[in-house]
Amino acid sequence: MNQRPTLLSRAASSILRAAGWESMIAPPPGPKFVAAAAPHTSNLDFWPALLWRWGTRIPVHWVGKKELFQFPLGLFMRAVGGLPVNRQRAGGNFVDAVVALIHSQKEIVLVVAPEGTRKRGQYWKTGFYYMALEAGLPIGVIALDWQHKRIGVIGYVTPTGDLDADFALIREMLKDVRGRVPANETPIIPRPKEAGGPSKT
Repeated sequence: MNQRPTLLSRAASSILRAAGWESMIAPPPGPKFVAAAAPHTSNLDFWPALLWRWGTRIPVHWVGKKELFQFPLGLFMRAVGGLPVNRQRAGGNFVDAVVALIHSQKEIVLVVAPEGTRKRGQYWKTGFYYMALEAGLPIGVIALDWQHKRIGVIGYVTPTGDLDADFALIREMLKDVRGRVPANETPIIPRPKEAGGPSKT
C-alpha cells in the first residue's frame, strides 16, 4: 500500500492540513482489511474522508447495490471509490457477495459506516464484522474525529467470533472520538438478538 505521492495526493494532504486536520494511518497488517468508520454523524464527513483517501492513496473502497452504478451516476460513484455488488450471485446474501468481491482483489480497504445512519441509532449493524470474519481479515478502525480534527485508521482488531469482546475493543479505541454532531452518535454495541441479530447486516 506504500505508493508514491502524486500531484493530487499532495494537494489533498495540503488542503486537509490547511483545514486543521491530522491524517492518520496505522501501519496496515496486510494488503487487505475491512474498515469501520465512525462516528458518521453528518453529510460533511464526506469531505475530510475524501481528502484523506486521496492524500494517503491507500485503496479505499465502499460497496453498494449494482443499481446505484448505472450511467451517469455510476461514473461519480466509481470515482469516489464505489464498487458495485451483485448480491444475486451470492444467493441474495450481501455479506457473502462482498466477501467474494474482497477475495477478487489483490489489495483493498473496504470501508463501512456501521451506524447505518447519520442520526442516532440504537446499535451498530454487524455486516462489516462478518465480512472481515468470513474473509479472514482484520478490522481497521477509522476515526472521524471532529473534536480533535483527526481522520484515519487508528488501529486494528482481529475478529475472533466473540462479537461482544471484539466490539469492546473497538469501543475502547473510539472512546475519545467525537463526531461533528455528537448527539447523533450511535452507541458502539452490536445489533441485539431481540432486534433480529446478531446478523450479517
